[in-house]
Amino acid sequence: MSADTKIAELLTELHQLIKQTQEERSRSEHNLLNIQKTHERMQTENKTSPYYRTKLRGLYTTARADAEAECSILRHALDKIAEIKSLLEERRIAAKMAGVNSDNDPPRKTMRRGVLMTLLQQSAMTLPLWIGKPGDSPPPLCGAIPANSDYVAKQGDKVAARVKAVDGDEQWILAEVVSYSHSTNKYEVDDIDEEGKERHTLSRRRIIPLPQWKANPETDPEALFSKDQLVLALYPQTTCFYRALIHTHPHRPQDDYSVLFEDTSYADGYSPPLNVAQRYVVACKENKKK
Repeated sequence: MSADTKIAELLTELHQLIKQTQEERSRSEHNLLNIQKTHERMQTENKTSPYYRTKLRGLYTTARADAEAECSILRHALDKIAEIKSLLEERRIAAKMAGVNSDNDPPRKTMRRGVLMTLLQQSAMTLPLWIGKPGDSPPPLCGAIPANSDYVAKQGDKVAARVKAVDGDEQWILAEVVSYSHSTNKYEVDDIDEEGKERHTLSRRRIIPLPQWKANPETDPEALFSKDQLVLALYPQTTCFYRALIHTHPHRPQDDYSVLFEDTSYADGYSPPLNVAQRYVVACKENKKK
């Protein structure tokens, strides 16, 4: 089955799940209305009789079952969306590799910077939110939680990569994984800002995988960086990571971090607060301030 056919099937299934969600919600709204009316009658009569207690117990039991059913459908829909995104990413990587390996096609033009910045913003906005079941702990690569020590980033994954600049200094850049060699324990990565132009071969210690899920501050605050914690953050409108301190962490799932970048041009050594998405904030491996 081709990727296009599979994606079309998944989109059809997703559409059906969305319809089921709406149907489930309509049923639950009717029950919630009954709960509201029952409470209003109790307040009017100013008493809580055994009849009302029994009735409310049944209504709340039904409401909980309705909520669990809707939650199950939504989780199934999220799985379908993840499958679609994975297939689209596989297709993008295959097209990229076909272009790189073809000797007959003319060289591709470098992506305009404005377009690249827009794509990076979209990638940050569409990073999925981790939604665990009650009692679940956020997994590795959710928000501030690092990858396991034996984790190997996959082809196409975005990472922070420490490379040597033209002037000989080292810097952390946003890069895409091309491959990983288990025999040498080294990655091949492409600089996002110069896709197809510059490729780097780097050891694992020079690679930091980016988060694969956003952490929800309302349910998983432990998966966020703390105030004044030292991090590497993508400087706005660039593809380079710089050392920064967390000024404030997100308060809602859609919020960004506010960070203070190290900057010697300011009296206190730090820039004014700047917003950086969860997608582009990772733990700093160097604890000492330069």
